[in-house]
Amino acid sequence: MPELPDIAAYIHALTPRVVGQPLLGVRLASAFLLRTVDPPLASVEGRVVRELRRVGKRIAFGFDSGTWLVLHLMIAGRLHWRAPGAKLAGRNALAAFDFPNGSLVLTEAGSKRRASLHVLADEAGLAAADPGGIDVLASGLEEFRAALTAENRTLKRALTDPRIVSGIGNAYSDEILHAARLSPIALTHKLTPEEWQRMYTATRETLELWIVRLRAEADAAFPEKVTAFREEMAVHGRFGQPCPRCGQPVQRIRYADNETNYCAVCQTGGKVLADRSLSRLLGKDWPRTLDELEALKRR
Repeated sequence: MPELPDIAAYIHALTPRVVGQPLLGVRLASAFLLRTVDPPLASVEGRVVRELRRVGKRIAFGFDSGTWLVLHLMIAGRLHWRAPGAKLAGRNALAAFDFPNGSLVLTEAGSKRRASLHVLADEAGLAAADPGGIDVLASGLEEFRAALTAENRTLKRALTDPRIVSGIGNAYSDEILHAARLSPIALTHKLTPEEWQRMYTATRETLELWIVRLRAEADAAFPEKVTAFREEMAVHGRFGQPCPRCGQPVQRIRYADNETNYCAVCQTGGKVLADRSLSRLLGKDWPRTLDELEALKRR
Protein backbone atom coordinates (compact mmCIF):
# COMPACT_ATOMS: atom_id res chain seq x y z
CA MET A 1 0.00 0.00 0.00
CA PRO A 2 1.39 3.45 -0.85
CA GLU A 3 2.36 5.12 2.43
CA LEU A 4 3.17 8.68 3.49
CA PRO A 5 6.40 9.09 1.44
CA ASP A 6 4.73 7.56 -1.63
CA ILE A 7 1.65 9.77 -1.32
CA ALA A 8 3.93 12.78 -0.83
CA ALA A 9 5.73 11.87 -4.06
CA TYR A 10 2.44 11.52 -5.95
CA ILE A 11 1.30 14.93 -4.72
CA HIS A 12 4.68 16.45 -5.56
CA ALA A 13 4.41 15.10 -9.12
CA LEU A 14 0.73 16.01 -9.57
CA THR A 15 0.89 19.58 -8.24
CA PRO A 16 2.51 21.19 -11.30
CA ARG A 17 0.35 19.07 -13.59
CA VAL A 18 -3.15 19.63 -12.18
CA VAL A 19 -3.25 22.56 -9.74
CA GLY A 20 -4.79 25.49 -11.57
CA GLN A 21 -6.22 23.16 -14.22
CA PRO A 22 -9.88 22.27 -14.77
CA LEU A 23 -10.95 18.65 -14.42
CA LEU A 24 -12.58 18.15 -17.83
CA GLY A 25 -14.18 14.86 -16.91
CA VAL A 26 -13.92 11.55 -15.08
CA ARG A 27 -14.22 8.24 -16.90
CA LEU A 28 -15.05 5.22 -14.75
CA ALA A 29 -14.33 1.70 -15.94
CA SER A 30 -15.49 0.24 -12.63
CA ALA A 31 -18.77 1.26 -11.04
CA PHE A 32 -17.50 -0.06 -7.69
CA LEU A 33 -14.77 2.58 -7.44
CA LEU A 34 -17.14 5.47 -6.58
CA ARG A 35 -18.41 5.11 -3.00
CA THR A 36 -20.53 8.29 -2.68
CA VAL A 37 -23.58 9.66 -4.52
CA ASP A 38 -24.01 13.13 -3.02
CA PRO A 39 -22.50 15.35 -4.27
CA PRO A 40 -22.55 13.62 -7.66
CA LEU A 41 -19.31 12.99 -9.50
CA ALA A 42 -20.46 15.39 -12.22
CA SER A 43 -20.28 18.25 -9.70
CA VAL A 44 -16.47 18.37 -9.96
CA GLU A 45 -16.31 18.21 -13.75
CA GLY A 46 -15.27 21.54 -15.19
CA ARG A 47 -14.10 22.79 -11.81
CA VAL A 48 -10.53 24.01 -11.26
CA VAL A 49 -8.17 22.16 -8.88
CA ARG A 50 -7.00 24.64 -6.24
CA GLU A 51 -4.93 22.34 -4.04
CA LEU A 52 -3.83 18.80 -3.30
CA ARG A 53 -3.73 17.44 0.21
CA ARG A 54 -2.70 14.21 1.92
CA VAL A 55 -5.31 12.76 4.26
CA GLY A 56 -3.72 9.70 5.87
CA LYS A 57 -2.94 7.46 2.90
CA ARG A 58 -5.45 9.28 0.69
CA ILE A 59 -4.94 11.93 -1.98
CA ALA A 60 -7.47 14.77 -1.83
CA PHE A 61 -8.14 17.10 -4.76
CA GLY A 62 -9.64 20.42 -3.64
CA PHE A 63 -11.71 22.35 -6.20
CA ASP A 64 -12.66 25.99 -6.54
CA SER A 65 -16.24 25.04 -5.62
CA GLY A 66 -15.11 23.85 -2.18
CA THR A 67 -15.77 20.24 -3.18
CA TRP A 68 -13.18 17.51 -2.63
CA LEU A 69 -12.37 14.41 -4.65
CA VAL A 70 -10.66 11.84 -2.38
CA LEU A 71 -8.78 8.89 -3.78
CA HIS A 72 -7.67 5.94 -1.64
CA LEU A 73 -5.32 3.59 -3.49
CA MET A 74 -5.47 0.84 -0.87
CA ILE A 75 -2.97 -1.99 -1.46
CA ALA A 76 -2.69 -2.33 -5.22
CA GLY A 77 -3.95 0.99 -6.60
CA ARG A 78 -1.46 3.03 -8.63
CA LEU A 79 -1.53 6.30 -10.57
CA HIS A 80 -0.16 6.95 -14.06
CA TRP A 81 0.17 10.19 -16.01
CA ARG A 82 -0.80 9.69 -19.64
CA ALA A 83 -1.43 11.73 -22.77
CA PRO A 84 -4.77 13.63 -22.85
CA GLY A 85 -7.71 11.33 -23.45
CA ALA A 86 -5.69 8.14 -22.90
CA LYS A 87 -7.75 5.00 -23.31
CA LEU A 88 -8.67 2.84 -20.33
CA ALA A 89 -7.01 -0.30 -21.63
CA GLY A 90 -6.79 -3.60 -19.77
CA ARG A 91 -8.71 -5.11 -16.88
CA ASN A 92 -6.65 -3.24 -14.28
CA ALA A 93 -7.68 0.22 -15.50
CA LEU A 94 -10.38 1.64 -13.19
CA ALA A 95 -10.68 5.34 -14.01
CA ALA A 96 -9.23 8.30 -15.88
CA PHE A 97 -9.27 11.90 -14.68
CA ASP A 98 -8.97 14.10 -17.75
CA PHE A 99 -7.16 17.45 -17.70
CA PRO A 100 -6.24 19.73 -20.63
CA ASN A 101 -2.59 18.65 -20.44
CA GLY A 102 -2.97 14.96 -19.64
CA SER A 103 -5.01 12.16 -18.10
CA LEU A 104 -4.44 10.72 -14.65
CA VAL A 105 -5.18 7.00 -14.93
CA LEU A 106 -5.92 4.81 -11.91
CA THR A 107 -5.11 1.11 -12.11
CA GLU A 108 -5.43 -1.65 -9.53
CA ALA A 109 -3.65 -4.99 -9.83
CA GLY A 110 -5.29 -8.24 -8.81
CA SER A 111 -8.90 -9.36 -8.76
CA LYS A 112 -9.99 -7.59 -5.56
CA ARG A 113 -11.25 -4.04 -6.07
CA ARG A 114 -10.36 -2.15 -2.89
CA ALA A 115 -9.40 1.29 -4.21
CA SER A 116 -12.07 3.93 -3.61
CA LEU A 117 -13.18 7.35 -4.80
CA HIS A 118 -15.27 9.74 -2.69
CA VAL A 119 -16.78 13.10 -3.60
CA LEU A 120 -17.15 15.27 -0.49
CA ALA A 121 -19.07 18.52 -0.28
CA ASP A 122 -16.75 20.58 1.92
CA GLU A 123 -13.95 20.75 4.50
CA ALA A 124 -16.20 19.17 7.12
CA GLY A 125 -16.69 16.16 4.89
CA LEU A 126 -12.95 15.93 4.28
CA ALA A 127 -12.24 16.10 8.02
CA ALA A 128 -14.70 13.26 8.61
CA ALA A 129 -12.75 11.09 6.13
CA ASP A 130 -9.54 11.49 8.14
CA PRO A 131 -8.89 8.43 10.37
CA GLY A 132 -7.44 10.82 12.95
CA GLY A 133 -3.84 9.71 13.37
CA ILE A 134 -1.24 12.32 14.25
CA ASP A 135 1.13 13.75 11.65
CA VAL A 136 4.49 12.77 13.13
CA LEU A 137 6.34 15.37 11.08
CA ALA A 138 4.22 18.10 12.69
CA SER A 139 4.22 16.63 16.23
CA GLY A 140 6.55 16.89 19.19
CA LEU A 141 7.91 14.01 21.23
CA GLU A 142 5.27 14.27 23.96
CA GLU A 143 2.37 14.29 21.50
CA PHE A 144 3.91 11.31 19.71
CA ARG A 145 4.32 9.34 22.93
CA ALA A 146 0.82 10.24 24.15
CA ALA A 147 -0.73 9.00 20.90
CA LEU A 148 1.12 5.68 20.92
CA THR A 149 0.50 5.01 24.62
CA ALA A 150 -3.25 5.73 24.59
CA GLU A 151 -3.53 1.92 24.44
CA ASN A 152 -0.93 -0.70 25.30
CA ARG A 153 -0.11 -1.96 21.81
CA THR A 154 2.93 -3.47 20.16
CA LEU A 155 5.04 -0.86 18.39
CA LYS A 156 4.28 -2.42 14.99
CA ARG A 157 0.53 -2.29 15.56
CA ALA A 158 0.61 1.22 17.00
CA LEU A 159 2.67 2.64 14.12
CA THR A 160 0.41 1.11 11.47
CA ASP A 161 -2.93 2.02 13.06
CA PRO A 162 -4.26 5.01 11.04
CA ARG A 163 -6.22 6.19 14.08
CA ILE A 164 -2.93 6.61 15.96
CA VAL A 165 -0.34 7.64 13.37
CA SER A 166 -1.09 9.08 9.94
CA GLY A 167 0.28 7.50 6.79
CA ILE A 168 2.55 4.70 8.06
CA GLY A 169 2.06 1.10 6.95
CA ASN A 170 3.87 -2.19 6.82
CA ALA A 171 6.96 -1.11 4.88
CA TYR A 172 7.98 2.08 6.64
CA SER A 173 7.13 0.75 10.10
CA ASP A 174 9.76 -1.99 9.52
CA GLU A 175 12.30 0.64 8.50
CA ILE A 176 11.47 2.89 11.45
CA LEU A 177 11.76 0.11 14.02
CA HIS A 178 15.07 -1.04 12.59
CA ALA A 179 16.42 2.51 12.69
CA ALA A 180 15.22 2.84 16.30
CA ARG A 181 16.74 -0.56 17.23
CA LEU A 182 13.45 -1.64 18.79
CA SER A 183 11.50 -4.88 18.60
CA PRO A 184 8.26 -4.81 16.57
CA ILE A 185 6.52 -6.62 19.44
CA ALA A 186 7.73 -4.31 22.22
CA LEU A 187 4.76 -2.88 24.11
CA THR A 188 4.24 0.87 24.10
CA HIS A 189 3.68 0.96 27.86
CA LYS A 190 7.07 -0.68 28.46
CA LEU A 191 9.37 1.74 26.63
CA THR A 192 11.87 3.82 28.56
CA PRO A 193 12.27 7.59 27.97
CA GLU A 194 15.48 6.91 26.03
CA GLU A 195 13.68 4.38 23.81
CA TRP A 196 10.87 6.86 23.17
CA GLN A 197 13.42 9.43 22.03
CA ARG A 198 14.98 6.88 19.67
CA MET A 199 11.55 5.90 18.37
CA TYR A 200 10.47 9.48 17.75
CA THR A 201 13.74 10.45 16.06
CA ALA A 202 13.79 7.31 13.89
CA THR A 203 10.19 7.86 12.78
CA ARG A 204 10.79 11.43 11.68
CA GLU A 205 14.19 10.80 10.11
CA THR A 206 13.03 7.70 8.20
CA LEU A 207 9.97 9.43 6.77
CA GLU A 208 11.91 12.59 5.90
CA LEU A 209 14.66 10.54 4.21
CA TRP A 210 12.21 8.70 1.98
CA ILE A 211 10.11 11.79 1.23
CA VAL A 212 13.21 13.59 -0.05
CA ARG A 213 14.35 10.51 -1.97
CA LEU A 214 11.00 9.85 -3.66
CA ARG A 215 10.33 13.50 -4.43
CA ALA A 216 13.69 13.65 -6.20
CA GLU A 217 12.64 10.66 -8.30
CA ALA A 218 9.32 12.37 -9.03
CA ASP A 219 11.17 15.44 -10.28
CA ALA A 220 12.77 13.28 -12.95
CA ALA A 221 9.61 11.42 -13.99
CA PHE A 222 6.08 10.75 -12.77
CA PRO A 223 6.21 7.95 -10.14
CA GLU A 224 4.77 5.14 -12.27
CA LYS A 225 6.23 2.22 -10.29
CA VAL A 226 5.39 2.83 -6.65
CA THR A 227 6.42 -0.19 -4.59
CA ALA A 228 6.83 -1.17 -0.95
CA PHE A 229 10.02 -3.05 -1.75
CA ARG A 230 13.08 -0.95 -2.53
CA GLU A 231 16.70 -2.00 -2.70
CA GLU A 232 17.77 0.85 -0.44
CA MET A 233 15.58 -0.36 2.43
CA ALA A 234 17.34 -1.81 5.45
CA VAL A 235 15.01 -4.70 6.36
CA HIS A 236 11.59 -4.51 4.70
CA GLY A 237 11.29 -7.20 2.03
CA ARG A 238 14.86 -8.32 2.69
CA PHE A 239 14.29 -11.62 4.51
CA GLY A 240 17.49 -13.66 4.62
CA GLN A 241 19.66 -10.82 3.37
CA PRO A 242 22.32 -9.24 5.60
CA CYS A 243 21.32 -6.45 7.95
CA PRO A 244 23.19 -3.30 6.82
CA ARG A 245 24.13 -2.55 10.43
CA CYS A 246 25.38 -5.89 11.78
CA GLY A 247 25.49 -8.23 8.77
CA GLN A 248 23.24 -10.92 10.28
CA PRO A 249 20.35 -12.23 8.14
CA VAL A 250 17.07 -10.31 8.31
CA GLN A 251 14.25 -12.29 9.94
CA ARG A 252 10.49 -12.16 9.40
CA ILE A 253 7.12 -12.80 10.99
CA ARG A 254 4.45 -13.76 8.46
CA TYR A 255 0.74 -13.20 9.00
CA ALA A 256 -2.12 -13.15 6.50
CA ASP A 257 -0.90 -11.22 3.43
CA ASN A 258 1.73 -9.25 5.36
CA GLU A 259 5.06 -9.85 6.98
CA THR A 260 7.21 -7.99 9.48
CA ASN A 261 10.92 -7.86 8.77
CA TYR A 262 13.47 -7.20 11.52
CA CYS A 263 17.03 -7.87 12.64
CA ALA A 264 17.28 -10.14 15.65
CA VAL A 265 20.70 -8.78 16.64
CA CYS A 266 19.85 -5.09 16.34
CA GLN A 267 16.25 -5.16 17.54
CA THR A 268 15.42 -8.15 19.72
CA GLY A 269 18.64 -8.93 21.59
CA GLY A 270 19.33 -11.99 19.45
CA LYS A 271 15.88 -13.52 19.98
CA VAL A 272 14.08 -14.96 16.95
CA LEU A 273 10.43 -13.93 17.15
CA ALA A 274 7.83 -16.65 16.68
CA ASP A 275 6.24 -16.90 13.26
CA ARG A 276 2.63 -17.87 14.01
CA SER A 277 2.26 -20.67 11.46
CA LEU A 278 5.75 -22.14 11.81
CA SER A 279 5.83 -21.92 15.60
CA ARG A 280 2.57 -23.90 15.78
CA LEU A 281 4.12 -26.51 13.50
CA LEU A 282 7.44 -26.75 15.34
CA GLY A 283 6.11 -26.28 18.86
CA LYS A 284 8.92 -26.69 21.41
CA ASP A 285 11.43 -27.02 18.58
CA TRP A 286 10.92 -23.39 17.54
CA PRO A 287 14.39 -21.74 17.57
CA ARG A 288 14.73 -18.99 20.18
CA THR A 289 18.09 -17.59 19.01
CA LEU A 290 19.94 -17.12 15.73
CA ASP A 291 22.32 -19.95 16.66
CA GLU A 292 19.38 -22.33 17.21
CA LEU A 293 17.85 -21.18 13.91
CA GLU A 294 21.07 -21.91 12.02
CA ALA A 295 21.32 -25.33 13.69
CA LEU A 296 17.73 -26.10 12.62
CA LYS A 297 18.57 -25.18 9.00
CA ARG A 298 21.51 -27.61 9.02
CA ARG A 299 19.41 -30.61 10.07
